[in-house]
Amino acid sequence: MNAEPERPTILDVRNVEIVYNNVILVLSGVSLRVEQGEIVTILGANGAGKTTLLRAITGLLEVHRGEMTKGSIIFDSEPADHADPAKLVRAGVAQVMEGRRIFAELTVEENLRAGAYTVRDHKVVAAAHDRVMDLFPVLKPRQRDTAGYLSGGEQQMLAIGRALMASPKLLLLDEPSLGLAPKLVEQISEIITTVNEQGTSVLLVEQNARMALSVSDRAYVLENGRIVKEGTAGDLLEDDDIREFYLGVGEAGRKSFRDVKSYRRKKRWSA
Repeated sequence: MNAEPERPTILDVRNVEIVYNNVILVLSGVSLRVEQGEIVTILGANGAGKTTLLRAITGLLEVHRGEMTKGSIIFDSEPADHADPAKLVRAGVAQVMEGRRIFAELTVEENLRAGAYTVRDHKVVAAAHDRVMDLFPVLKPRQRDTAGYLSGGEQQMLAIGRALMASPKLLLLDEPSLGLAPKLVEQISEIITTVNEQGTSVLLVEQNARMALSVSDRAYVLENGRIVKEGTAGDLLEDDDIREFYLGVGEAGRKSFRDVKSYRRKKRWSA
C-alpha cells in the first residue's frame, strides 16, 4: 500500500519564544505546523498561551507589548516573524478573534465589506460575498441590519464571514464556540468543515475539545506556554489523558486539566 504524499506546509512555527513587557515569558519552544488543506487544533485552558500564539502568527504582538525573542514563523514559504499585519492579510492570513469583535454599529453588509478591504479585485470580492451568503444564508435577509442586534450565533457567523471575505489561504479561529448553545456549536463545526473542504486551511484554538477534535486532522495541547502533547485528532480522542482532562471521561471528579496539578500531568505525559 502506497503512503499518501506529503502536502505542502502552509504554516510552520519553529521553536517560538514570546515575552511580554521584556519580563513575562508566555511561550517557550513552541513548534507546530499546518499543512495545506488541514484543520489543526490547539487545545489548552485559559492562560495556556493560545491567543498569544495567534498574535505571533498574525503580527499583532507589538500591539500587546509582546516580542518574539526566539524562533521563526514561516507562512506559505515566506518568513512571517515580524511581518506587518495588513501584509499578512494580503498574503492570505485571516483571523476570527475570541469574542467575535464585529463592528456592532455597522450593518452586516458593511462588516463584510470591511473584511475585503485589502482585496482590490472587485470580481474576487463579489465571489467571496456569494460564498459567504451560501455558507450563512441566515445573514442574507439581514444585510442591512445593524450587526449589534444579531444574536450571538449570528454574530459569530458574521465574524467568520467577514474573515472569509479576504479569501484567505489560512483561517485562524480563536474560540469560535465560546458562549454558544450546543446546537449552534454544532452548526459552527459544520461551517468549519465546509470552509476547509472549499480549500481553506484552518488553525482552530478551542477549549471545547470534543467539537474541535471531531473536525480536525491533528491537534496540539498547549499548557503553560509549552506544547505538551500532539497527535492526530483520532489518536487524541482515544488518549486516556485527553479523555479524562478535556472530555470528562475517566476518574470521578476530574473534569478538566485544572483539577489535576500541572507537575502530575507532565510526569504522566513524559513517562
